[in-house]
Amino acid sequence: MGNFTYTHLPAEHTANPITELALDLRWSWNHAADELWRELDPELWEATQNPWLILQSVSQERLQRTLAEPRFCQTLRQVLESKRKIEKSDAWYQRTHPNSPLSVAVYFSMEYLLSEALPVYAAGLGNVAGDQLKAASDLNVPVIAIGLLYQQGYFRQEIDPSGAQIARYPFNDPSQLPVRPLRDAEGEWVRMRVTLPGCTIWIRGWEAHVGRRKLYLLDTNDPANPPAHRCITGELYGGDSELRLRQETVLGMGGWRLLRALGVKPEVCHLNEGHAAFAVLERARSFMEDHNQAFDVALAATRAGNLFTTHTPVESGFDRFSTDLMRRYFQRYTEDTLKIPFRELMALGRVNPGDDSEPFNMAYLAFRGSVAVNGVSRLHGRVSRRLFQLLYPRWPEAEVPVGHVTNGVHVPTWDSAEADALWEKACGQERWRGSLEYVEDQVRCLEDPEIWRVRTSVRKQLVDFTRKRLVAHRTSVGASPEEIDAARRVFDPDWLTLGFARRFVEYKRPTMLLRDPERLVRILTSEQHPVQLILAGKAHPQDATGQALIAAWYQFSRRPEVANHVVFLEDYDMMLAQELVAGVDVWLNTPRRPWEASGTSGMKVLANGGLNASELDGWWAEAYAPDVGWAIGDGGDRGYDPDWDAAEANALYSLLEGQIIPEFYNRDEGIPRQWVARIRESMARLTPRFSTNRAVRQYAEELYHPLASAYTARARNRGSAAIDLLAWERALAAGWRDVRFGPVNISTEGGRHCFRVEVSLGGIEPADVLVELFADPLESGGAPFRGAMELAYAVKDRYLYTASVPGVRPAEDYTPRVIPRRDGVFIPKEFALIAWQK
Repeated sequence: MGNFTYTHLPAEHTANPITELALDLRWSWNHAADELWRELDPELWEATQNPWLILQSVSQERLQRTLAEPRFCQTLRQVLESKRKIEKSDAWYQRTHPNSPLSVAVYFSMEYLLSEALPVYAAGLGNVAGDQLKAASDLNVPVIAIGLLYQQGYFRQEIDPSGAQIARYPFNDPSQLPVRPLRDAEGEWVRMRVTLPGCTIWIRGWEAHVGRRKLYLLDTNDPANPPAHRCITGELYGGDSELRLRQETVLGMGGWRLLRALGVKPEVCHLNEGHAAFAVLERARSFMEDHNQAFDVALAATRAGNLFTTHTPVESGFDRFSTDLMRRYFQRYTEDTLKIPFRELMALGRVNPGDDSEPFNMAYLAFRGSVAVNGVSRLHGRVSRRLFQLLYPRWPEAEVPVGHVTNGVHVPTWDSAEADALWEKACGQERWRGSLEYVEDQVRCLEDPEIWRVRTSVRKQLVDFTRKRLVAHRTSVGASPEEIDAARRVFDPDWLTLGFARRFVEYKRPTMLLRDPERLVRILTSEQHPVQLILAGKAHPQDATGQALIAAWYQFSRRPEVANHVVFLEDYDMMLAQELVAGVDVWLNTPRRPWEASGTSGMKVLANGGLNASELDGWWAEAYAPDVGWAIGDGGDRGYDPDWDAAEANALYSLLEGQIIPEFYNRDEGIPRQWVARIRESMARLTPRFSTNRAVRQYAEELYHPLASAYTARARNRGSAAIDLLAWERALAAGWRDVRFGPVNISTEGGRHCFRVEVSLGGIEPADVLVELFADPLESGGAPFRGAMELAYAVKDRYLYTASVPGVRPAEDYTPRVIPRRDGVFIPKEFALIAWQK
């Protein structure tokens, strides 16, 4: 990889007030200006909800005429004043952490779901990134985001009359997206040049405003580039392995160099999945350049500020690149710029460094290049420890250094207008911009009738929306007038409404309810307790199995006896998701445990008074309680087991028949009291807990702050602490082979086990190690026992250590061990030496 250089394009005019509003994606969750955009072009607003597109499309004559209207001007003035007041006011972060060690964190992600107006997302990863960025704005946590601007993004879906999925790729015209060219201090467009094998390409920077926060997007669609390289950022999750490598190079390395060009110096680098792991290398290269240090010193210094969030529940989900491909793209960069042999780079992405047949794993690079790693739910943290144990073969699975921060959703983005008014009545306008300490008790004060009125209203809106979308779909595929007329009458606003919408892939078992289709027909068409089911979702264009699952549901929905009870809506996008999560009564989720890392769709229904019936996987494994929803499965990890799939399908039918449906229709003065009590408890207890407000505060306080302090300490004085750390590691590694245990003496008296063991440390000082007792967790998912042993006496290089523990479990459960110890070092994350008493 070559060095970036910069050229500039002409600056644009200064934004006027209405342009300022249109280019701030805060309108995607704050709807104070909606009426302004609707007044300018009601039809385009209804179709796109894209203020910037409306501003670009409306005639200047109409715009000037509307701006001259007193009522419009007054509303515009009020919205702008409110926006600027919020931007200037102290937020949660400044009030709570006035002496924060963090000046800025940079957040890398392959995709962001912010608004349908900026379609640079595919699914859950983008959802998490976009919602966390919005919460960072609400709380004013100092975060800058980096991503890619795709010419086509992810595909748009059509369903033909047979139920087959058709993938469409409309072009994203940057002039119609709420982004602007990224300008330098002189107002000129920043363009960067990077050398790939055999050519040089240009990368352009774009800027999106997300409230108080900024998102920088990179693209290669520069006219100066050859056609093949203009398409590097053409499509999200498309193409072959080489295209993916190029995209991830632009994201990770190009993204870090963009920060350098802007003069941004983050203490913390947060990698949202392994796609951006090349930022690890580029951050180290920057440190080498700034401080004239070798790569190993630079990596030791900079990894102290790196955080890796993994979203992958299966090892096959990690991006890998062949040795030959990596050599083509990185050998010159490695040897000429990082000044290390190519094999050392490959070692960072392998389990076995010397195995040339092993591909380069981006997750391993992200893992080794960061001092903190987290999964995205409590269960996923455990699953991830199992996945990464290959890197810590002598350490127990429970101690593989992976924690968890459970995902959340940005409630103001996903709650309906009716639900938002209910929350405001209970908790006030500032509820999602603080610490949420009173929210739970305040929501419990809501009365049954007002909760039920909201549920009745949003269900009716979903029925109306479904009819409109179904009419449009049938018209587009040339359906008969009778079929189009039937679409106008589909569903009933008083029926129990179930929802299932997500990526269609086999492990999510989207056709579980179709295992016994005749039983499902009876459930749906009950005369006394009718049920309606709305489905949506995409399958990857190369996933034939996923597409067959979509076709199965589509064809079932066309059966005459259920045609008024089941609808599959095509082109699952953010606008459709917002309608669904607002209006459904019960959200279904049926993945094979433990293959759902977190899941966020079920979190979105919480704020709207919807309830969850879900497999005990991902977030629901820690959220479920009998008074807030329903559980599928027994909480065991089953993986692929067809017999268990059949058993869970039968259990789901029984759950619907025996509990969910009767409870919904059991009315007292027109209100299902037990159902509403469940809604109230779910809203009060789960909505705050599974919000990005909580998640972003947790990231800031538990990860960003410690990592910012660690990086600052490591980087000080040209990385002197990193130099000392490496010297200490080398000395310990050289002497570790001489660490030996003598026999363990165990006695039990007074209800306690007493341990005595002699340890030979060779030339290692006792201060550099920790001798402790270890015992495996008593239950699955629990914490192991770790108890430090005390140094009783020393004779030359032999030391007697003792410990006493309660005799609540057999003494044979405990094993003495030795591990490294040094202040400021993340053990075993950075240094995984360990010696066990045999």
